[in-house]
Amino acid sequence: MRILRVAQNLYPEVPGGGTYHVHAMSRDQAAMGHDVTVLTVSNDKSLPRREERDGYTVVRRSSTVELFGNDISLGVASFLREADDFDVIHAHSHLYFSTNLAALKRRLGDIPLAITNHGLYSQNAPVWLFDLYLRTGGRWTFNQADVAFCYTEEDKRRVQEFGVDSRIEVVANGVDTERFTPEGPESDLIEHDGPVILFVGRLVEGKRPRDAIQAVSQLPDSLSAKLYIVGDGPLQEELERDGEDVIFLGHVPYDEMPAIYRSGDVLLLSSRAEGFPRTVLEAFASRMPVVSSHLEQTASLVQEGGKTVPIGDIEGYTAALEQVLKNRDGLGDKGRHTVVDRFRWQDTVEQTTGVLANLR
Repeated sequence: MRILRVAQNLYPEVPGGGTYHVHAMSRDQAAMGHDVTVLTVSNDKSLPRREERDGYTVVRRSSTVELFGNDISLGVASFLREADDFDVIHAHSHLYFSTNLAALKRRLGDIPLAITNHGLYSQNAPVWLFDLYLRTGGRWTFNQADVAFCYTEEDKRRVQEFGVDSRIEVVANGVDTERFTPEGPESDLIEHDGPVILFVGRLVEGKRPRDAIQAVSQLPDSLSAKLYIVGDGPLQEELERDGEDVIFLGHVPYDEMPAIYRSGDVLLLSSRAEGFPRTVLEAFASRMPVVSSHLEQTASLVQEGGKTVPIGDIEGYTAALEQVLKNRDGLGDKGRHTVVDRFRWQDTVEQTTGVLANLR
């Protein structure tokens, strides 16, 4: 099967759960014998416009203009216009103009299109704007797809509520449970005798890292807890000025993340919007419980091995952290079992590939 994967960004040039998902899916489908090309946007002139790596082909096109943080590329449009020798197009996230172009390609042509929903709302724009988009251009984009992938039944229902009537397949996001495991070395970057609380993610407003900093600062001194923030972003400088007792590790290569998780006691996720965060799965796989903002599509998962708190409820986060730390081992065991039983990456790849193959 010849697969054209359309993704705005790609790991490792751009870190993150979504970009890693695209990379790992392409790598593993190539290992299964499929011919995979990833079409992406990049303005890094040090990177080749076309290269073979990890078994798949990467095609890069430059951004032409940026609108609301969304890179629009005429090069992507030109490539798609001429891309007629693929069996299927698989676009990732309706939030990007590249996926809108893939939908237009499907509208005007006959190559089947799949779209993976990595989250309905952007971390970088107000909710009202994306509500408007989801009822107009976003809905149109989804409705051009032969199939849309959602990670949960809750996400499927939310997509349908915006008037999307395309076929929707629920395929859970997964994690490599042999890499992310409680057994193995811990990280030299984390040195603290008391409880270690991890915040893992981009330092942008949508992730609400200030909530995490405030919540940990209100924990009793007797706990001697320390917050370690893994990730970078536009808020880093400001947060470093305000978070005196916080350790900022910056961007940590993905290969080092299993050791980071093994060095922590609780993952704190305070976002106002997420898709189906890989960080929760990675923490659970590492036998680490989670405290998270209460997001409709992830709450039931988090509550398997942790607690959820209303978005922005600082006192609620603090109380939940105290409760989870008292039952770290029991919740950690539950989280690990949940991921091993239901969220293995191998299953994600096999199920996704099977659906794509049946579109031809």
